[in-house]
Amino acid sequence: MIELHNVSKRYGSIYALRNVNLTVGKSEFSYITGPSGAGKTTMLKLLYGAIKPSEGKLLVGGADVARLNKSSLPKLRRNIGIVFQDFKLIPRRTVGENVGLALEVLGTDRETIRRRVSAVLTIVGLQGREDIFPMYLSGGEQQRVAVARAIVNDPSILLADEPTGNLDGAMAVEVMEILQAINLRGTTVLVATHDAALMQRFPYRKIQFRDGRLESS
Repeated sequence: MIELHNVSKRYGSIYALRNVNLTVGKSEFSYITGPSGAGKTTMLKLLYGAIKPSEGKLLVGGADVARLNKSSLPKLRRNIGIVFQDFKLIPRRTVGENVGLALEVLGTDRETIRRRVSAVLTIVGLQGREDIFPMYLSGGEQQRVAVARAIVNDPSILLADEPTGNLDGAMAVEVMEILQAINLRGTTVLVATHDAALMQRFPYRKIQFRDGRLESS
């Protein structure tokens, strides 16, 4: 599903990632972890094509990310859902509109959008909340909306960058339980986090970075 062969990312003479070799299998749940500045976010950005490796080969679903041109990137990203720490919801759009935006951009018909939005909101426990605006939701509920938006396209890979960083303990557990349920449906899930307690509660493979180098996996 994901393969990195001697992948490095540098900015000038500064390496954000150096000589990383890694394989993540289909339907796997893994943590990308390490201290601040270890390379976690850089790793995620490489996987969804926001940046390209400076050296090495990076395969995502069989596609060589380094060789993709701008016209090919949307096809890659349709198979990748992304969840951010700060939710990135559009405040003037309802929950349903936020979740369905990716489908709308693809030109999906309204009935299909309505049906799929309803289905993913049920998965994240927000059924019937389509017409509410984000400002009326708790932080945990907003993050659930962000997760629903990330999976509405039924991606094969879900990337989550510190998805519980702005949530209290109970809400963080709820979000992790949702990510776990999504993984059990067959989606490959990678969660960037440095929350040791959360990783202990939900024990999965840890891909550990330090100073841009892969320490253990």
